[in-house]
Parts: sequence; C-alpha cells; structure tokens
Amino acid sequence: MTTAPPPRDRADACPGALQTHAAADGRLARVRVPGGALTADQLRALTAAAGELGDGALELTSRGNIQLRGLRSGAEAELGERLAAAGLLPSLTHETARNVLASVLSGRGGGLQDVRPWVPAFDAGLCADPELAGLPGRFLAALDDGRGDVAGTGADVGLLALDAGTVALLLAGSDSGLRAGPHDAVPLALAATRAFVAERAAQGGTAWRLAELADGPARIAGALGGPSAPPVPVPPAPVSGPAGALPQHDGRTALVAVVPLGQLTGGQARLLADLAAGGLQLTPWRSVVVPDLPDTSAAGPLAATGLVLDPGSAWLQVTACAGRPGCAKSLADVRADAATAVAGRTLPAGGARQHWAGCERRCGRPPGDVVDVVATGSGYRVDGGPA
Repeated sequence: MTTAPPPRDRADACPGALQTHAAADGRLARVRVPGGALTADQLRALTAAAGELGDGALELTSRGNIQLRGLRSGAEAELGERLAAAGLLPSLTHETARNVLASVLSGRGGGLQDVRPWVPAFDAGLCADPELAGLPGRFLAALDDGRGDVAGTGADVGLLALDAGTVALLLAGSDSGLRAGPHDAVPLALAATRAFVAERAAQGGTAWRLAELADGPARIAGALGGPSAPPVPVPPAPVSGPAGALPQHDGRTALVAVVPLGQLTGGQARLLADLAAGGLQLTPWRSVVVPDLPDTSAAGPLAATGLVLDPGSAWLQVTACAGRPGCAKSLADVRADAATAVAGRTLPAGGARQHWAGCERRCGRPPGDVVDVVATGSGYRVDGGPA
C-alpha cells in the first residue's frame, strides 16, 4: 500500500485560454493543443492573436501546448472567440483538461502503431463527458506508439503500444498490467480517466495528479478490471528530442526545429505555417515538426530565423522558466542569462541537460535527469553547488 502525499490546500489553478493567469508582464493564457497537432491556419490564428492581443510571441510548453503572454486585461473574450473560430476551443467547460501528449512523427516514421487517430478520439470523448470537466488542469494523458518518447513523462493516464496488436494502459507513469487492442485502447484510457475522477472524489477531491492518491493506480486498475498481463518496464523520458531532418516511411522528410527557450517569434511562426501544408506537431521538447516535405531545402530558411536544426546544438540541452520580467517571483532574468551562457559556451555542469529557474519552484522543469540551475539573488546554484 502506498501513502498519499499531504492533501493539497488549494484548488489547481492552471491557466487556460479563458481562465488566464495574472503574471508580472500581463495576463497569461495557455492554449491546449492535444497531441501537439496544429494546422497551418491554426498557427496563423495563434500568431495573429499573440501579435494583436499580447506581446507578439508564442511560448511552447513541455506538454506541447502554447502560451500567450502580455495579454491586456479583458482580452479573454476576444481570445476565446478567435480560438473557437480556429477550432482550438471545442469545449468551454473542458479546455483546461485537454492535456494530451502523443509520439512525435507517429504513423510517419518509427513506432509500432499509428496513434494519430487516438488523439482526436480521446479528446472528443473527454469533451463529451460532463464529469470530466472536473479534471484538474494538471491532468496529463500520453499516447505512445511504442517508441517510448512520451510514455515516461509520468502521465496520469497513458497508452503504450507493445506490438502491432497490443496496447498497455499506464497509470501514473507505470504499467497497470491492463491490456487492450488498438481499437479498444482509447475507450480504456477514457474509462481510466473517469475512474481517476471518481477515486479523486472518494479521497477528498483535492489531488492534482493520480500519483497523489493513496493506492491510486491499484484502485483504478481494480475498478476497471479486464484482460491483464505482467507489467512491463516503461521507457524513461528522453532527456531531449530530435532535431533536423528525419526520414519518413513514404520517402518524404520531416524537419524538426528546436525553438530556443520555447520563445517562438511571429516571423518564425509565419514561416512555419507557410511551409506546413501537412500541418505541424508541437513536441514536449519545445520544438516544432514540419512533416511531409519533399526534401530538406526548407532547413536553411528556418535556421536563418534563429530556429535550431543542428542535433548537436547546446540549445537542445537548455530550458528555462519565464524569469524576469514576466514573473514577479523570479530572482533573475534567467532566459537572458541562459542565452548568454549558450552563446559564450559557458553552460554549467559541462553542458549537461539543464533547466534554468528563477526561484525554488523551478517552473517548467522537464522530466528526467536534468541539472537545476537556480537563481538565488546572488548568482546561480547548480544542483546545490556553486555555478
């Protein structure tokens, strides 16, 4: 039996597109993008909204979502209208719950199954259930096609393809032992999500994540029942994602452009949209995939805007929180300091995977083995030692 962490003393207040957060630089809106899948027109709509309502940039998150910063007070209504018109706000009641990661390039290169159809099916099922509107904003689902790129993110509910005909149900990042075929996988994941909501309510309704429930995975698996097998190890989350040109099964090319510190400028976004006839995918590593290209000729123009396509770049190793001036709690302008360290080749910890944070909260920290570079007000502390 596992012991639950102490009860949360406040409700989850994750921002959404309509429920914005008051940051030091204005209102902050978080737009959920299930599976990271965006059409070119949706990216253009987001870019226009950022330019006309906010500070002009799009901020990529570690869950493959997009944030708009610097919004003026009262802009939520107009932003909501724009997002709804672009198909980015299918439910006013469920918008903060639509956190879904999916394997990058699934169905185009690598993987054991194509999870692309799972994403809209799971999202539609979630939005159609009134009970699931009560999911905490921290809830996360991960749909992994077997390559192991998102299964290890510690999602509350996950699916992991084991072979062409078998899918494992993951709960709080571990294999539950429950199994389904490809066509039954999404219904099983939705059933697990409903069971999480029910068990959360039974335990007081304060937990933000499934792992915070006492015996949460065991209780939910027991409530679901069904075909079971010995649990298998879940692949750990990769410390960084791919970059550059990747071959697809059909002979075409996908370009993966890393966005330094997740700050996508309006010019970069417009170029990506112009190139993306087949849509785009945002990744958990704050990069953007442009698939279905005939060749690699777009790599040069993308790199010229400051996007990174070099797999050896130090930018693949560095993330950062908002820092100053966007966050009043930050003790430093961590993004500027991190950029200076990259440019000067002075990254601490030998350039290991690292997250720069303006305070001890370490917001935006990616999963996995990551060095923390934490602002103290008198410099930075690296994993408890001096920088």
